[in-house]
Parts: sequence; C-alpha cells; structure tokens
Amino acid sequence: MRPFELTAPATIDEALASSGDFLAGGTTLVDLMKLDVLRPQQVVDINALPLRGIDTSDGLRIGALERMGAVAEHPGVYPAISRALLLSASQQLRNMASIGGNLMQRTRCTYFRDVASPCNKREPGTGCSAISGHNRMHAVLGTSDDCVATHASDVAVALVALDAEVRLVSAAGTRTVALADFYRLPGSTPEVETDLRPGEMITEVLVPHRDWASHSTYVKVRDRQSYEFALCSAAVALDVRDGRIADARVAVGGVATTPWRLPAVEEALRGAPPTPASFEEAASAAADGAEPLSGNGFKVSLLKRTVVRALLELTEERR
Repeated sequence: MRPFELTAPATIDEALASSGDFLAGGTTLVDLMKLDVLRPQQVVDINALPLRGIDTSDGLRIGALERMGAVAEHPGVYPAISRALLLSASQQLRNMASIGGNLMQRTRCTYFRDVASPCNKREPGTGCSAISGHNRMHAVLGTSDDCVATHASDVAVALVALDAEVRLVSAAGTRTVALADFYRLPGSTPEVETDLRPGEMITEVLVPHRDWASHSTYVKVRDRQSYEFALCSAAVALDVRDGRIADARVAVGGVATTPWRLPAVEEALRGAPPTPASFEEAASAAADGAEPLSGNGFKVSLLKRTVVRALLELTEERR
C-alpha cells in the first residue's frame, strides 16, 4: 500500500469539496489499495456524515452508510434484498460494508486485480486478458471486445429487479437515477462503470412501494456455499392474483457486466399461471443475446435454470 493522506470531513459539503476516494466500510477500497490497483493520494473517511437510516413508511429508503448486516436484518426490508445481502459475504464483512460502498464495488475479475496483467478496466487501451484467458467466472451478457468482467454486487441485482433508484448529491445539487441506468455497459470505455459524475456521492437508495414486493426472493448459485461470488443469481418478485401472474420482476447477476434485468422473461410471465411449465417457457428467453466465451458456455443453461429455480422457490414459499 502506498502513502496517502486521510481526512475525515464532518459535513457532506466538506466531503464533496475533497478530491480523494471516499472510505465507508473499506472492504473494497482497502483491498484494491493493498493490491496496488488503486493508488489514491487522499482517502476521505465519510463515516461521520448523516447518511444512515432505514425508513419503510412509504416504500424503502436506505441511507448509503447503513451497514449491509443492519439492512439485511431490518424487518421492513423486502425479502429479495435481505436474502441478497445475507448471501453476499460473511457476517464480519456485512457488519463493516456499507450499502453505498457495495453498489460501488469493483469487479472481482482476477485480471483486473493483477497489476501484471493487461486490463482495459484498470488501464484503458492495454487489452482484456480474460477474453482469451481463464474466463469461467466472466460475463456472457453485456460484454464487449474490451471487457467481459462480471458485476460483483448481489444486492444490486435485487435492487434493480425492484426498480430501485439512487439519490446522488454534488455541489451542483441533487439528482435521482434509476439503479438500472446507473451502471454502464463496458463498450469501448470499460473504465467508466457508473453514471456517477465527478464530485458526486450516493446518499441513499430508494425502492418504490409495492405490496407484492414482499413476495420476492433471491437465489445464488456458486462453487461453494460460504462466502463466494455468484456463478449465476436471480432476484424475482411476483404479483399473483386469481391464479395468474399479474406482474413480475426478474433480474440476474453473475452472468453480465451489470445487474441484468430480463424484460422478455417478465413479459412472458405476465398473464401466465404460476406453474413449472410457465416458468420454463418464460425462462427460455433469459439468455437471449448471450455471447459465451471459451470457458463459460455453461452459464447459458445455468442462467435459465437459476431463473426457474428462483420462481419455483418463491411459489413454493407462498403455499
């Protein structure tokens, strides 16, 4: 780790006036500093800022500095969000990591984290080692010739499925962005991962109120049960009325460069009965547009099966 200046602003305005990297839980930033992937000259500890709180009075509002563990255990948090958080990391890490930091975490691509390997995300223009390298964990959706790294966050998948927004503040004011639009596809600029503008920070996450968001779940498929990143995951929510699916939300992770919404699957579910056959038929569109690499072709079928599994688990819980 290289030398850096540490500051601890007492107000949001003071934090926004700084030019360093924000430190909340530090579970991503400190790791990348140790690996020499990030080399900030200034680190800004924002833990004293008034960015906490969980409000469930009208939808869900989560302060950016709320810890993952606290959000997961809060009784008013929708099940898909709670389960995604509980499956994200160990209890120790959930007690440290913040919601805002989780949404801003960087990819777990080994080539990104190995400073000896070419990586367009870390050093634009150097190439993507994963395309012709070891790419079993990499994306099959949303990729480009410059980057195939998967997005690492579990809870971002659940939040995208539930139409969450993030509130962003800067010296110029406040704006609200749909989380699905907040993340950028790699294209030819994989180093630009989000719509966060210079001088902005996330202050809170907002999830709109829907009675049926309580009928949601999150399924994560991984190589080992304890503390592992997803090979594939699915967040689903269903509004079932009179034996038919009135509305649906489906998003997946571990297979795409961003948290990936599946509108074709959602549309296929609407009006259908909540049966295994309907789920299988709807999930057949889950991998549309997939471009598998040499080592991750299995993710195409795994993606479809994971969506079906999540839908089945959700309907079995309702019985």
